[in-house]
Amino acid sequence: MIDEKTDGGMIDGTERRTVQEPENGLAVVAASGAVSEEGLPGAVKGDGVGPARASGVHSWVRDMVISVVVSAFIIIFLYQPVRVEGTSMLPVLEDQDRLFINKMAYRVGEVHRGDVVVFLYPHDHTKSYIKRVIALPGDDLRIDHGRVYVNGTAVEEKYVPLRFEDDRSEPEMVIPANDYFVMGDHRSISSDSRDFGPVERSLIYGKAAFVYWPMDQAGVVR
Repeated sequence: MIDEKTDGGMIDGTERRTVQEPENGLAVVAASGAVSEEGLPGAVKGDGVGPARASGVHSWVRDMVISVVVSAFIIIFLYQPVRVEGTSMLPVLEDQDRLFINKMAYRVGEVHRGDVVVFLYPHDHTKSYIKRVIALPGDDLRIDHGRVYVNGTAVEEKYVPLRFEDDRSEPEMVIPANDYFVMGDHRSISSDSRDFGPVERSLIYGKAAFVYWPMDQAGVVR
């Protein structure tokens, strides 16, 4: 766990590799919605029950295999479940929130200002952080007592509540090519690009998409 004063908004790597939730969900749908007539009571003609039972088993195995394949495809290529450790992204994300990240978003699209992204920590690639993109490559950035200016214009940051603001400043800089300046929404405790510098594009591997646990926090990440 990261100390709150240097809260990196880490992502638990072990949780990312878990495919339990989506596999279970898809298995239930497949088992209840894809049963053929051969597996239904009274749908098989004949004197014995052996063929009907065998058909039911084959149908169940087929559905399970399809469920596992579809779940694996989603987890490997599209979405990945992760767990948040830390409070640097409050109030949008809380400590121990579970969410799905979209791994395809930046393979086929661009990173935008305001995106909540997951990336490998620049100084230790065994750790992952989650932050919000503030400035893009080529942007002129400065921070004046907590007030962020991009290309000379003050950024309206509705996602940063007044109680989470700080008065840190950063001298004017131009974000290098292929780099992104990221910050946590809880500015007073976040360890971000103000500390470790801009993040290379190659280190960003997902976009926060949807919180699925706890249920009262479920919703799209904005």
